[in-house]
Amino acid sequence: MKKPSPLWLMIPLATLLGACSTTTTTTHYGLSTTSEILLTSESGEKIAPQANYKFKTGLASGTTITIDPSAIKQTIVGIGTSFTESSAYVLAHLENDKRREVMANIYGANGANFSLARTPIGSTDFSVEGKYSYAEKIGDRSLKSFSIAPDSEGFSKEKYKHIKNSSYDVLPMIKEALAIKANQEDRDLRIIASAWTAPPWMKTIEDWFIKPTDENNHQGTGGELKPEYVSTYADYIIKYLDAYKKEGIAIWGLTPVNEPHGNSGNWESMHFTPETQNVFIKDHLGPKLDAAGYANAKLFIYDQNRDDLEHWTDVMYADEDTAAYIDGAAVHWYASTHKVFEDVFDSVHEKFPDFSIIHTEGTIDDLGKDAPGGVLDPVLFKESNWFKNDGFWWNSNATDWAYTATWAANAVDHPIYTPVHRYARNIIVSLDHWVDGWIDWNIVLDHNGGPNHAGNFCGAPIMINTETTEVYYTPIYYVLAQFSKTIRPGDKAVQTQKQLLDLDEDALHASATINSEKLLSVQLLNTTKTPITYQLQIGAQHASITIAANAIQTVRVQL
Repeated sequence: MKKPSPLWLMIPLATLLGACSTTTTTTHYGLSTTSEILLTSESGEKIAPQANYKFKTGLASGTTITIDPSAIKQTIVGIGTSFTESSAYVLAHLENDKRREVMANIYGANGANFSLARTPIGSTDFSVEGKYSYAEKIGDRSLKSFSIAPDSEGFSKEKYKHIKNSSYDVLPMIKEALAIKANQEDRDLRIIASAWTAPPWMKTIEDWFIKPTDENNHQGTGGELKPEYVSTYADYIIKYLDAYKKEGIAIWGLTPVNEPHGNSGNWESMHFTPETQNVFIKDHLGPKLDAAGYANAKLFIYDQNRDDLEHWTDVMYADEDTAAYIDGAAVHWYASTHKVFEDVFDSVHEKFPDFSIIHTEGTIDDLGKDAPGGVLDPVLFKESNWFKNDGFWWNSNATDWAYTATWAANAVDHPIYTPVHRYARNIIVSLDHWVDGWIDWNIVLDHNGGPNHAGNFCGAPIMINTETTEVYYTPIYYVLAQFSKTIRPGDKAVQTQKQLLDLDEDALHASATINSEKLLSVQLLNTTKTPITYQLQIGAQHASITIAANAIQTVRVQL
């Protein structure tokens, strides 16, 4: 069962900040200079070291970022990306040495060193052909036919002519990542697993999904669990954990299903409401996890867009029997291309401080897709020229599924956007508002943003031309790598405040973490086309620092 909340956690945040405000500016840390500064920018720097800046005693004026290292917040579990069949398929087009180099750049200590990951349970839209599960036999209530063989079947050279390694697949990809980790001192790689759907025979629609059409009034669906198979679906998840454990892979966390509101029936999905997921966890999944020896597996509810998080937590955390099995909630970012919904995170944390919030999916969706009916700006809706073109990623060139769509409920929340800004803003602001981990979607895709059997092509940190085998590390890779290198599992978020004066509120973003060696890492994003000079106030001292135009900067200070 969850322990009662410590008394201090029940105190409103504003009261705590008021109590520590004097500490913010009176503690003298004896700082001389910053310890390290890293920069990734539109002008071409890629996690590049920069000159350090000196501190001086006194209170800063002007544009100021104030850090209070004594105001400790949530513990970070990591920054990461995802294993998918599509990523494995693209990597299978490389010669072994070249693939190993790419994987080392993703998971190795000299690369991004990602410490957090997500992997699907069964097929998703980012499966090469899709529509597969681990229990294909209809009515197999005992799951005797269960097998994770699809995760290691590989890809036939006869069917896919540019394949170099026909045995490479998502399970070998995960094992390769873990092998990289095993050969280095920093071995953290925590994996969260999520199913997009149960096998079709367990669902009301007895199919993977039903697409929206004129005949169904564009009400596509993924269906729901049949009542007689609710418990069987919990067994299905346990079987997956058992099978991966047998392969030497410990699944750190899981969600009951990806996106329980569904995706309008466009690809694999399955629906829950807060109420039905509450019963599923309380009466089925939770007890079965305990009985099977997985009581320590982190169980995250929801797993969809941030704007509806509070409704789900209000329902599920309020049920003490269910809450005893839950560690936190998982969220995605598709409710807006620019909003982070930090107000939702603050509200949920204030009400339920013992539960974590983790971001489990975000990507540049609908990449290069023709505009559907009802889109007012079909020209800008369809992106182009993103491969081997850093300028695409650093400027306002990307749109999402709801851009200028007359049928979207909140199209105003989906303006055209700059990919780097969306990523960096979302990570920085989220970590400053109680999110303790952040996971990107596919780590690798082909130069078109696929394969995706549903046509939902997306951007990825690494994109590879599968015919020429040219590897493109997009600016998103370097942004995520810079965060991952300087925000590690076990670090603590600390209180950050900003005073921007005449700058636009979106011009400069900042958050900070501190590790066990008292190394403070401040992450900053400058969204403007001009450098910004700001004052970094830490205790009774401050340094005058400049962040380059259109850049992500990490300032590290040894306290």
